[in-house]
This record gives sequence, C-alpha cells and structure tokens, in this order.
Amino acid sequence: MSYDYEALLQRGFSKIPEKVFKSTKYETPKAEVAVIGSKTLINNFKEIASRLNRTPNHVLKFIVRELATSGTIEDARASLNGKFSKEVIDELIVRYIKAYVLCSSCNKPDTKLVKEDRLTFIVCEVCGAKNPAKTLI
Repeated sequence: MSYDYEALLQRGFSKIPEKVFKSTKYETPKAEVAVIGSKTLINNFKEIASRLNRTPNHVLKFIVRELATSGTIEDARASLNGKFSKEVIDELIVRYIKAYVLCSSCNKPDTKLVKEDRLTFIVCEVCGAKNPAKTLI
C-alpha cells in the first residue's frame, strides 16, 4: 500500500484547529476599581471573568485567597473587604491568567477548566494539552 506524502500532510493539517494558526494578541482585561470606605469594588468583575472564560466564583476565590480577605459578587461587580489599589487587582488578574488560563504548552488563552474526580485540569482547545491546575481551597 503506497501513501502519497503530500496527501497525508494535507490530511494532517486539515485536522488541526484553525485557532492554532491565528496569531492574535491576547489583551489582559483591566479592572475598574473603586475604593469606598473600607471596601474595594471591581465594577467590571463579571466581564473580566467572561473574557477569561472562567466562572466569576473561581476568579473571586483566587483573588480573596491572594489578598487574605473576603469578598462577594453583587450583580456584575465584586466587593472585597479592605482597600486595594487598581494596580494590585490588575496584578492579581495577570497572576490568575498565568496560573489558570494560559496553556503551559502553547501559551494560548483558549483553555477551559475541567474537573475530574477531585482534580482540576486546564485543557487547551488549541493544542489539546491537559495540565493539572492548582487547587483553590
């Protein structure tokens, strides 16, 4: 049985998702922060979670753990106990993206969190990599 190398190569390329070939610049969402009294509000919180393709609860859990505080989600915004600057919140979003959004194999943000038993994995929709994610307690 003889296989044509070019035909096999074309067939292989046709199986690769188009996202692999697109080179779009990923923009980190910026927080709209307001400090009112002893509370910090992230006014565009649900929009940030949506752009990261993550649940707002997961993102909030990460932020409150990192800041050693408590917080709630109210409508489209998050309310944190304590005064935190926009820079601190933006830096936490960047750290969250590195830990829970970007694929560690191809560095693309097209991933999803998949829970299997008690473990959570970051599954890349571009290259198919499946890497364990740190558990949020």
